[in-house]
This record gives sequence, structure tokens and C-alpha cells, in this order.
Amino acid sequence: MGKHHLVLFLLFCLMFFVPCLCQKDGLDNVTTSVYVVTLKQAPTSHYYGGDLTSLNDENNGFKDNGRTQFQKPRYGNISKTDKRFSSYVTRVHDSLLKKVLKGEKYLKLYSYHYLINGFAVLVTQQQAGRLSRSSDVANVVLDFSVRTATTHTPQFLGLPQGAWSQNGGFETAGEGIVIGFVDTGIDPTHPSFGDSKSDHLYPVPAHFSGICEVTRDFPSGSCNRKLVGARHFAASAITRGIFNMTQDYASPFDGDGHGTHTASVAAGNHGIPVIVAGHHFGNASGMAPRSHIAVYKALYKSFGGFAADVVAAIDQAAQDGVDIISLSITPNRRPPGVATFFNPIDMALLSAVKAGIFVVQAAGNTGPSPMSMSSFSPWILTVGAASHDRLYSNSISLGNNVTIPGVGLAPSTDENKLYKLIHAHDALSNDTSVSDDMYVGECQDASKYNRDLIKGNLLICSYSIRFVLGISTIKRATETAQNASAAGVVFYMDPYVIGFQLNPVAIKMPGIIIPSTNDSKILMQYYNSSLEIDTVSKKVVKFGAVAAICGGLKANYSNTAPKVMYYSARGPDPADSLPRQADILKPNLLAPGNFIWAAWSSLGTDSVEFQGENFAIMSGTSMAAPHIAGLAALIKQKFPNFSPAAIASALSTTASQNDKSGGPIMAQRSYAFPDLSQTPATPFDMGSGFVNATGALNPGLIFDTSYDDYMSFLCGINGSAPVVLNYTGQNCLLYNSTLYGPNLNLPSITLAKLNQSTIVQRTVQNIAENNETYSVGWNAPFGVSVKVTPTHFSIGNGEKQVLSVILNATTNNSVASFGKIGLFGDQGHVVNIPLSVIYKISYTNITTSS
Repeated sequence: MGKHHLVLFLLFCLMFFVPCLCQKDGLDNVTTSVYVVTLKQAPTSHYYGGDLTSLNDENNGFKDNGRTQFQKPRYGNISKTDKRFSSYVTRVHDSLLKKVLKGEKYLKLYSYHYLINGFAVLVTQQQAGRLSRSSDVANVVLDFSVRTATTHTPQFLGLPQGAWSQNGGFETAGEGIVIGFVDTGIDPTHPSFGDSKSDHLYPVPAHFSGICEVTRDFPSGSCNRKLVGARHFAASAITRGIFNMTQDYASPFDGDGHGTHTASVAAGNHGIPVIVAGHHFGNASGMAPRSHIAVYKALYKSFGGFAADVVAAIDQAAQDGVDIISLSITPNRRPPGVATFFNPIDMALLSAVKAGIFVVQAAGNTGPSPMSMSSFSPWILTVGAASHDRLYSNSISLGNNVTIPGVGLAPSTDENKLYKLIHAHDALSNDTSVSDDMYVGECQDASKYNRDLIKGNLLICSYSIRFVLGISTIKRATETAQNASAAGVVFYMDPYVIGFQLNPVAIKMPGIIIPSTNDSKILMQYYNSSLEIDTVSKKVVKFGAVAAICGGLKANYSNTAPKVMYYSARGPDPADSLPRQADILKPNLLAPGNFIWAAWSSLGTDSVEFQGENFAIMSGTSMAAPHIAGLAALIKQKFPNFSPAAIASALSTTASQNDKSGGPIMAQRSYAFPDLSQTPATPFDMGSGFVNATGALNPGLIFDTSYDDYMSFLCGINGSAPVVLNYTGQNCLLYNSTLYGPNLNLPSITLAKLNQSTIVQRTVQNIAENNETYSVGWNAPFGVSVKVTPTHFSIGNGEKQVLSVILNATTNNSVASFGKIGLFGDQGHVVNIPLSVIYKISYTNITTSS
């Protein structure tokens, strides 16, 4: 049964209650939920690739205390993509369900076999309990929901003269690398994803084995040498009865816009004209314009997504052979249990990393509160959102010589001419009043206004919370102004919309949005003071306020970029749901995420203002993560043997902690009036700093971390052994020693608690072509003394050096403090290692008795 037909089959069963499934009397009215079930036998990926055990190795099963932890599959000489293997695993899952549930009603949604061995199933709570007690079952987790969290950024990141030139120019940048996107799908008709723009040979990488679904919404021919794979996953959503066929599309097609946007940020074609509302805003390019794109749609406009579908998408992406997975999604809640790392998505991604796949995830848009992080695990590179230096701004000059700044991608009114200002309330037709429609000031219905009053003047409309919610739109207000032949449109901010940051909106006519409530009051005070009102009729008899709009189509450039945006989620990394802090730095890195131009789906509805457009300007950590995915493709292209940890290291150690002016990167600290609450960013705001695309291709030294290191780290968490066994099928007793968070070989050092003193070690490897001598320097966090040995070392190509870092608490303090270690090479390489210490205990109270 094809995927499209399976969706229709499930919908038919759910909508009309056809007994398509095994049933048992008395269960029809029992509440059911989706559960993700993991089996004890290891998944396919444990037998393939890189450092994985060969499937044909007779010793690839092991025993501990007489118990088999995983066994070799029954097939002999097969490949990881052989359908016989997945069919075998599926039959095992079906057999288990039949054995445990014994003919009762259930619905299996997915069989996972590549990254985790398990399935997603719709059952009752009692049935889930019986499954959890089966000797073959390791873990049963209730499904949970997830959510979605550029023309100039290549120049801002220095790609044309830097990273692209090192890889042969944009014509070859990222070639041979496949980036997998777990998102809302893609619009395959967009020119950012065509494969005919260049005469340069562009073969599909041989290591990729994915397919393209063919549906009415995603017809044959949608894929090409650029867009090499596309699937969708929605079974968990369908079982809940919330899948909207009209809005959500049972296909890889993007009915939202978010997935099209993120894919083009990372790997969209170079030189695509950005034309919105008839205005040309330059030419767009992805970070790795010659990389290939594979889409795994698991998020949808009307409801977001669910972990069961996301895990299925990740599992398929890894099996298909993607090199990088980009996740611009985060969970809606902090995972419960022993540690945040133990959840189906993060554990599937751990197996992806084991298979050599680099994983990048958005930090989440839940900032600026401390510990608001929504991406947790050390094997995932977590990206926060920063501004870049391009700004769009316009202004309105009033007749009293006051100029008010605003936003709006719109043209100017005619030069050297002032226009009357007419408020929508004062331009109503005779049969309309404010009492009839309290929202008439928002200019949403052209039939309610006197066109003769508005013609040739500037129409003033109020911008309320209804615009934020999408009930009212800039587009409809502009249409009202155009229908009345207005000279332009002016939006002032309702006082109840406090501190809301507007994305610049393209307006086809002269227009401006005043985002400041204080500036909006200035406008309205001038307007009201200039009116002449008849004392009897109370009607306006003369409009005295005049103004001109200075357009916002031309970009301005600022030296105060980058800065951490207020919405970007912050560390420290929550270790559990209490929450306690983890000894892991999050976020790991900053990338451009604010006001990002990128491709938009032709039917995208996520932003009302960009419906029907080919491009949209969006903000969020969702936009930052694909920047890093694309830059990782450039690193993977240059260093094909780099592990995921080595790629993360190259990006992290070369990052910058300074803005364009040379000052420290600043972080916005409040949602309301964010620019008035900026202070220097810390590693809990920016991780290692703002990505340096060119530097990441020449890092000098790298910090590498293996799958076994991550396993030792997980086994070092108190009480984690049974959870590790449940998720991975591996016994912590197999790991001779455990690694605590501070001793993971990460390009950062984070201590949730420093009790008097500790020694932390890091191992660096020289990947530069030449020998190099390094000197070591450091700035200690407040309340901590630091010593690093050795202070000087010489290291040859491929050689390793161990660094010992001694940290001593010099005061009792519970406020996080920060420092850094710098490794300075005589060949020009500079390696930065951020230091973060939260709780500091300088002595232990000892009670004595006589």
C-alpha cells in the first residue's frame, strides 16, 4: 500500500468507524493514545557504517551475565536499504503486538528499524502497560507534540570571498552533500530548488537512496538532481482526528511555508531574484547552494507535529543516507524522567550521530528567560538566533517637523509634498459607525469608508493584537486604502500591543507601520490637535494634519550586529524537569535568525502578509539553524572524514564573540522594548559565539567525541542505567568508566557546581597541514581560579594533545560566571573555549564535637 493510499485508508477508518482493525467487545469507548515502543533488540544502524559493527560479523552480538543485548538479524549478506530487512523487522513488530494484545483493537502507525528498533501504536493505557511488561519491550513512551521554532546573510557571513572561494565558488559550494530537513515540507516548483540553473554537472550522490512520494499535490517530476528526496509522515496526527486534508496536504508539499523557507536558507540555489509585492530586494542564495535537499515532512500548519511522526522522519532520513539533519523544531514541553536527554527524538538523533550524520537543531523561541532551552543533548548542535547588519526602516515626517521611525517595505510618497492624514474612524461612510464595528479603525472592509474623503490622502489605521493573531492583516488594510485611491497608509500601534517586534512587511503602496506605542501617541496627538470639529454635529470639518512617508525599500547597514535576539532560548541547559542545570553548554552557537529573506511556498499560509509571494522575511531560531546546516555542508565537503563532533568543533572554536564594531556581542534581555535592555552576551546566551563561516573551514585544532563517549556520559547520570538499556539495548556495565558532563571532550567547559576544586581534561587534534606551536591563555570566571597545563605545546599534523584545566572555587556564590580559554597558534589559528561555572563552593562546613 502506497503512503498516500495509507493516509486515505486511515482517514476512512477514523472518520467512518469502519472495523478495519482487530476489535474486542467493550473497548470501543475506551480512550486511546499514541505510544512509542522501543524493543530490546538493537536497530539496523548498529550494524552498519563507519565505526559500526558489520552485519556479517559473527561476533556482533554480545552477552552480559548470560543475557543477549542484541542479536544479529537472520539475513546474511544484505545492505542497509534492502527491503527484506525492514520487512523482517516489521513482521517482528506485528508478531509482538498480536502476541501481547491477543486480538484486541489497536493501530500500528510506524515500524522504526534503522535508528531505533520499535514502533508507534495507538492503544489504550492498559494495553500500553501490558506492552511495557513484555520481555521483548525496552521502553514505552507517550507521544508528545512538537512545534516549529536570505538575500544578504551570505555576504554578512563572508561566504563569497571566504568559504565559497575555498570550495571553488558558489558553483560547487556544498556539492555532493545531502541535507535532510524535518519540517513542514517543500514547494518543489520554487526556482530555489530547480536543477537546470547551471551547466555544471550535478549528479545525485551515490550514497543517497531516498525516494520521492508521488501524489496529486506532489506529482511525478517534482524531484530532480537538487531536490533528491521527499516524503511525509502524519500517522500520529491522523489518529487524533486533527489532520486537515485541505490545509495540511497528505504529501511532502508545503502548505505552511516554514519548510520551504528553511530549506532555501541552507541550500537554496544561488542568484534567485527576490521580488515581493512588485519590489526587487536583491538575489537570494542558500549557504551551500550546490548541496542537495531531502525533505521529511512531519510538521503541519494546523497543529504542529508529534514525536512519533518526527522519529519516523529522522529514522527514514538516516536510512536514506543524508549527511546532515536540520531540525527547526522543538518539543512543546521539557521531557520528564531521569534526564532531558532521554526522549525518543534525542535518542534517535544519537543513533544518527553514530551513523556519521551531523545534527543541528533550533534552540527554540522561548527566550529570554534563563534555562528556556528546548534543545538539550551534547550530540546535537543547538543554534540561537542573532541579528545581522541589514536593516529596513522608513519614517513619516509630520507637518510639525517631527519625524517618527517605523517599518514597512514600501515606497515613499512623492518628494516635496505633504499629504493630509485621515483616520479611518473619521472616514466612515454614512451607514457605518464605531458603535456598529469596534474594529473599524483597522481598515479591513473597504465598503465601510467614504472614498471621497480618503482619495489622495494618507489613511491612518490602528494595529491591534488582532494583527498579531492573524485576524486582521496589513494586506487587507492596504487593499482598503488602494480601493479608496489613498496616497498611502499609516499604521499606529494599539497601546495594548507592548514591545511586539514586527517583521518588515511588503506593502505595494507608500506605507509605514509605527511599532512604538510612544511614537504612535505622538502621531495621534498631532493628528487630534489639528482637527476642526463641528460643536453641534461632532463631525470633523477640517483635517489639518499633514505628513510624508519616506520609503523603506532600501536597506541600511549597522555596525551593532550581531546581537542575541530576545526570543532566542537561553541556557543553562536543563538536566531534568525539576529543573537542574546540566554540565553541558547550550546554546552552542549563534547564526543569523532575524529578518531573513528566503523562499516561500506558493500556497504557504504561515504568514498572511506573504501569501501568494515567492519569498518571505521571517524571524526565529528556525531561521538560524539552517544557516548552520548549510555551513556544515561546506565543512563536510572539505573534510569528508570529519565526525559530527569534529564539524561541531570547527564551527564552535572559530566563532566570534564580538560584533562588527569590535565591541562585545550584546543580548536583548526583555520581550518588551528589547533594545532598551541589552547587556553583553554570555555563553548561556550565545554559546561559543557568532558563527565564522570562513574560519570554520580552517579551525587548526578540533575536539572530537565518539558515540561511546556519549554513551559513557549517559551512563554517568545517576539512575540512568535502566533507561540507557531501554533506549539503546546496551548495558552500562559494558563501559568500564563513565564520563561526567564536564569531561566530555566538547569545545566548551560547563560546571553546574564547582565544589572546591576539580580537574577537567580536553584532547585536541591538529588537522592543519603543518606543525604548529600554541600558547595557552585564559580569563577565569568570577569566583574561580583557573590553571591550564601545558601553557605551550607543539603539535604535528594528526597529532593529539591533552590539556588539563584546574578550577578552584575562591568564593561561595550561586550566580553563574564566565570566562574563556584561548589557544593561540603561531600559524594564525585561534581556538576559543568558553568557561561557565554556576554554583561555587569554596569550602566545606565541618561540624566538630568535644
